[in-house]
Amino acid sequence: MTLTESQKKYLRGRGHDLKPVITVGDAGLSASLMAEYESTIAHHELIKVRVRAGDRSVRNAIIDELCASSAAELIQRVGNVALVYRENADEKKIIIPKR
Repeated sequence: MTLTESQKKYLRGRGHDLKPVITVGDAGLSASLMAEYESTIAHHELIKVRVRAGDRSVRNAIIDELCASSAAELIQRVGNVALVYRENADEKKIIIPKR
């Protein structure tokens, strides 16, 4: 799913007040963290993920791997927090404008 810039802008507005619900620590992407991430994004559709990695390239690689493994789309990355969206086909919670 590819979102337009206006759709991403809408989702950034929706995600502004959200708190990070998943935190990736020093252990990286463990199986239990990935299971929690999958259930959380399936339920909420739009979540913030905090990545506690010292190096920017490591942090970006972790965020890219999270998005690629779950077919999610990165909406915004600010520092060590990423806003990630994946539509739930069974039960849509967020209606995105068609623009």
